[in-house]
Amino acid sequence: MAVRPQPPHLIRPTAHTRPCRQRPGTYQVTPIRRNENMQKRTLGRTGLSVSPVCVGTSALGSHPTQYGYEVSHATAVQTIRRVLEGPFNFIDTSNEYGHGGDSERRIGEALAEVGGLPANIVLATKVDPIVGTTDFSGDRVRKSVEESLERLGLDKLQLVYFHDPEKITFEEGTAPGGPLEALIDLKNQGVIDHLGVAGGPIDLELKYLATDAFDVVISHNRYTLVDQTAEPLIQDAAARGVAFVNAAPFGGGMLVKGPDAVPNYCYSPASPAIVERVRKMEQLCKAHDVPLAAAALQFSTRDPRVASTIVGMSDPRRVAQTADLAEWDIPAGLWDELIPLAQAGSGELG
Repeated sequence: MAVRPQPPHLIRPTAHTRPCRQRPGTYQVTPIRRNENMQKRTLGRTGLSVSPVCVGTSALGSHPTQYGYEVSHATAVQTIRRVLEGPFNFIDTSNEYGHGGDSERRIGEALAEVGGLPANIVLATKVDPIVGTTDFSGDRVRKSVEESLERLGLDKLQLVYFHDPEKITFEEGTAPGGPLEALIDLKNQGVIDHLGVAGGPIDLELKYLATDAFDVVISHNRYTLVDQTAEPLIQDAAARGVAFVNAAPFGGGMLVKGPDAVPNYCYSPASPAIVERVRKMEQLCKAHDVPLAAAALQFSTRDPRVASTIVGMSDPRRVAQTADLAEWDIPAGLWDELIPLAQAGSGELG
């Protein structure tokens, strides 16, 4: 019987693995899968074909204060090179990821090494204010897009999200001369193919979907094994033909390593109710020999309403490891036990 590769959080150091200086633990390298081997899904009315897992690149910009480890320039570029060879054809970045846009810049370098954006890759970025400000004026949005084009080495963008719209009011976001007007203008000019909105508060995202300006919507930390606050947004997006993309299925790490190792959920200390439910989920997964991370990821990917699920990757080895989690064989009996626990606390984040 073939030995199944262990998920990253279960792998122990061996004499043949190199320690990672930035993070504890070591990781085995499993064989890469070509990207055409993973069944694709249609990204709503964009018509784009994307993998069920989208590669998140926030950490590629190196945020040691946020993530607790550095990501070198070389590692970041190697990670994107591995992504371009692997099973996932959807990449997500943002103007603000990393110091001075390092995430986009490193992606751009990897693309340059392979002669540009491959035809089968879908690359999305986001418009942001200057770091430390809330300047979401139309001029700032146009400048954000200009910066992204330069860093990525592209002359147009497939998909651009209005990022964290909660930084301003809905009235400011939709006012003449504001961010939405600028994005629509850039789309009409052919600089952007498709528009999306990516934020936190569900009520606000519902308002933006009602403008009918967006083809894709991202919600983070709100459709997971412990919180399904995004359910109304998912339903509304489906009714409109808007693609729903789910970010942060692990809630910041708790649904990978458990609450003892990661006590926070969605950037804040988890409530006792969440901690208790995750502990029960850990026990159930262990009884079925299934990694908690696999269940957390597939809770999202198994839902046909979810076009793609964003998982951060900051090391080349993460690509194959994430593919293992996405394809782990999870018995129906485990889902029968997990789903009631998952639904028990839906709607805690808002």
